[in-house]
Amino acid sequence: MDKSSTLLVHYDKGTPAVANEIKEALEGNDVEAKVDAMKKAVMLLLNGETIPQLFITIIRYVLPSEDHTIQKLLLLYLELIEKTDSKGKVLPEMILICQNLRNNLQHPNEYIRGVTLRFLCRLKETEIVEPLTPSVLQNLEHRHPFVRRNAILAIMSIYKLPQGEQLFVDAPEMIEKVLSTEQDPSAKRNAFLMLFTCAEERAVNYLLSNVDKVSDWNESLQMVVLELIRSVCKTKPTEKGKYIKIIISLLSATSSAVIYECAGTLVSLSSAPTAIRAAANTYCQLLSSQSDNNVKLILLDRLNELKTLHRDIMVELIIDVLRALSSPNLDIRRKTLDIALDLITHHNINEVVQMLKKEVVKTQSGELEKNGEYRQMLIQAIHACAVKFPEVASTVVHLLMDFLGDSNVASALDVAVFVREIIETNPKLRVSIITRLLDTFYQIRAGKVCPCALWIIGEYCLSLSEVESGISTIKQCLGELPFYSVSEESEPTETSKKIQPTSSAMVSSRKPVILADGTYATQSAASETTFSSPTVVQGSLTSGNLRALLLTGDFFLGAVVACTLTKLVLRLEEVQPSKSEVNKTVTQSLLIMVSMLQLGQSPVSPHPIDNDSYERIVLCIKLLCHRNDEMKKIWLESCRQSFVKMISEKQLRELEELKAKTQTTHAQPDDLIDFFHLKSRKGMSQLELEDQVQDDLKRATGEFTKDENDANKLNRILQLTGFSDPVYAEAYVTVHHYDIALEVTVINRTKETLQNLCLELATMGDLKLVERPQNYSLAPATSMQIKANIKVSSTETGVIFGNIVYETSNVMERNVVVLNDIHIDIMDYISPAVCSEVAFRTMWAEFEWENKVAVNTTIQNEREFLDHIIKSTNMKCLTAPSAIEGECGFLAANLYAKSVFGEDALVNVSIEKQTDGALSGYIRIRSKTQGIALSLGDKITLKQKGSS
Repeated sequence: MDKSSTLLVHYDKGTPAVANEIKEALEGNDVEAKVDAMKKAVMLLLNGETIPQLFITIIRYVLPSEDHTIQKLLLLYLELIEKTDSKGKVLPEMILICQNLRNNLQHPNEYIRGVTLRFLCRLKETEIVEPLTPSVLQNLEHRHPFVRRNAILAIMSIYKLPQGEQLFVDAPEMIEKVLSTEQDPSAKRNAFLMLFTCAEERAVNYLLSNVDKVSDWNESLQMVVLELIRSVCKTKPTEKGKYIKIIISLLSATSSAVIYECAGTLVSLSSAPTAIRAAANTYCQLLSSQSDNNVKLILLDRLNELKTLHRDIMVELIIDVLRALSSPNLDIRRKTLDIALDLITHHNINEVVQMLKKEVVKTQSGELEKNGEYRQMLIQAIHACAVKFPEVASTVVHLLMDFLGDSNVASALDVAVFVREIIETNPKLRVSIITRLLDTFYQIRAGKVCPCALWIIGEYCLSLSEVESGISTIKQCLGELPFYSVSEESEPTETSKKIQPTSSAMVSSRKPVILADGTYATQSAASETTFSSPTVVQGSLTSGNLRALLLTGDFFLGAVVACTLTKLVLRLEEVQPSKSEVNKTVTQSLLIMVSMLQLGQSPVSPHPIDNDSYERIVLCIKLLCHRNDEMKKIWLESCRQSFVKMISEKQLRELEELKAKTQTTHAQPDDLIDFFHLKSRKGMSQLELEDQVQDDLKRATGEFTKDENDANKLNRILQLTGFSDPVYAEAYVTVHHYDIALEVTVINRTKETLQNLCLELATMGDLKLVERPQNYSLAPATSMQIKANIKVSSTETGVIFGNIVYETSNVMERNVVVLNDIHIDIMDYISPAVCSEVAFRTMWAEFEWENKVAVNTTIQNEREFLDHIIKSTNMKCLTAPSAIEGECGFLAANLYAKSVFGEDALVNVSIEKQTDGALSGYIRIRSKTQGIALSLGDKITLKQKGSS
């Protein structure tokens, strides 16, 4: 990103001393010194200096030079200097350069001729150009193509001048003759461009008379042909049928750029299925043939646009789109999967899932660094497929369960969440999933995945054999009890004495310790008494994952183990007729829970057990000791009901989002509909007939109708000056992704003509002006529109400020009218978006910029305040409505939005109702960049107090 420099360098560039040094160098005979002097002069002109004293010196000493570098710099100098006075008339001394330009146009060296012709393209003064027209025409017949192609461009530029048609009356006719005889591809392209720009009818006639040869033309000429077709079809849409044939013939061109432009032109001109299918096929072919990642991303964007407008056609090409997964770039893969997931149907779901399964298997090779992230994306894609089409779940769930023990915790957690949802939505798969989960549970090594797997075991082990297998699996993974013990030793050692010389009763002991990977090793230790300190008991070699995680201090997992055992015991009581077996299992479960509590309170543990986990385990112990029907119902039925409700709410939200994405179209009852079946079909191709049908359908459904909200438009008009100012100005601001367009209406309220009126703008923030301001003349009581474009490079609140400068005939001093500031709102850049809870938490942990805003509002209802924040920030609430309903005095919710630059904005709202009714708490904003976090924080601070 461009950043303004903060380094100030002192340099008197406009002093007479510098101008005198340049003048002395130019008057000398040293060519290198002259080149350096000319470069300095050009740089001074670019920096805004005028240095008029150098003009005569350059005319006398530089014009006669034969050096090509000096001649090139001379033309740059002549391009930059002011050639007119304040009234717009050409300066008399400019006549001195006309003879030199004429000589250059007749120079024996083709380079001098070519660069001079190119220089003429930049001249806007008719008085200077007029004497040179005969020499320019002579260069059309020069032997060298470099001269001819620049001569054509010079004629085109002169012809477009206000009086250019008088200078070259028959220019289009001459260029047309040149076009028919020219052999050089670049010159031919320039000639066709000249006809397209200045005499469109001649260009169209030439194109239609050479339709069969278009596919053999040069790439640059074919690009101009496509530009001509787009221009003609906009003005004459009824004639686009004959031009579409040309476009389709160009789809077989050898140039990738031409093929891409052809596809884009087809989509813009026609909505016929044949044309859209041809364009989509072209994009898919380029997607597989191009190696540049940026090109692939652009092509995927085009395919995404086609998916939005023509989904039925894109469904046929889903496998072609998925071939882009062969690229190792994660952005390309992510975008490809996003497009494919919106195109799956009952007809192609099996093919898509089969292809995704193959990609999942490929990720096991471990050749690429980011295989874990790619596997996670594939698992999420398969999850989405299985949710939309439950019949495919049986083909993928067992393959994915192999990745529950994946080293990439995120992908393993995605698998666990997927299995949890599938086992509920597909009751037929319950038995096979539970059996597979119990067989592979020991492979799970991640502390975040185990709780989800344990919850599935506790909820869905229903038969006697399943319940017993579940309890047995948990016991095996916990290993032998207790988790620690106190052992007695008898012999003191020298080591213990060295460590604590003041102790007289020291003994040595050896204790196992836990290594980083969860395994055990033995190390010597010393104790102060005849008994050693509590030490971890080394389990057998078959001791599993749960023991290793518990010994690292994960007592939340311990609470989940206790809850799972409690559910399994309660269910065992229902399905096991033998009371003695039930009591035996209860006793073993209680022993496990008590051992976890002892471990949490012992010095062996890395940190003591937290209160929540402690209370949860104690609750489970009390429940097993005093079992009753009411508690059984809560533990065995209510938990499942809550989960079912959560899934149904998720599906409902997805359905609402799908409805929001679909375009709503409206048609007026009196709109005209053409029935193409009643029209004459003579001379119409199949493509034209299809196009006509599509146009009629769009007209019937109102797709051509654009709902412009006039009230919203008026809200974007900003007053820049006061009503009493001599110049009144107001601006209409349009924000479109990376561009801000300003349409400034300027009204002359005086009775004098305003000369050299200039709109001078400056920006603050990550905004950049694209164009230099121009000078205008404004008659009394008249108005004009001045357009300015500004580029945006990041999501940050920016300010545009400036003034209007003008002169009058009475007062030669420049008058200045200061304009009001235009604040560009961050809300124009961000839009509500959706992401999964796992993705939100991952981003929340990764993002480094946080802005913490204290709640300060007059609103007293928690839900009302949350709705106000959502409306003010244009964000989406990710927290389910059921999670924030009710009155409890507390509210926590997550909000999410995405900017047009692809930046993620995360917001967490945590509020509490005080005893006096006021709300307190914090709103925390996190993002990857500083700009969006600060801008969003400022917006919330401004808006949070109330609806005002």
